[in-house]
Amino acid sequence: MKKKIVISLLLVALSIAYAGAFLTNFSVKSQDGNVIIAWQTSSETDVKNFVIQRSTIKGGWIDIATIEPEADHNYEYIDQSAYKTADAIYYYQLKIVDYSGSITYSNKETVAHSVSSVKRTWGSIKALFR
Repeated sequence: MKKKIVISLLLVALSIAYAGAFLTNFSVKSQDGNVIIAWQTSSETDVKNFVIQRSTIKGGWIDIATIEPEADHNYEYIDQSAYKTADAIYYYQLKIVDYSGSITYSNKETVAHSVSSVKRTWGSIKALFR
């Protein structure tokens, strides 16, 4: 029992509190033409949702997905819409919203994202018809 308490306290000490969520890991990586956003929480209290936000060097933050809390506290989202330019730099952050209306933001993570010319061309064609 004592070992379990020490491990729990250590996890909380390594976590950062955001609007009812203790975030233990937040990472982004470019893989197979997509950007994978992953995070873990050690605990969540009254978290309404997580909003994944993306920005570029030139642009402001845009919401790309809203994720509801999960029982296992492990999250992954694949951003398939980050394809506009080759070797682009993207910034990601989590907007964490709780039921009281409190909003906090995670640290920003940066990823150098490269995509194939086929996906980049297809993305340009899709953008014309929006």
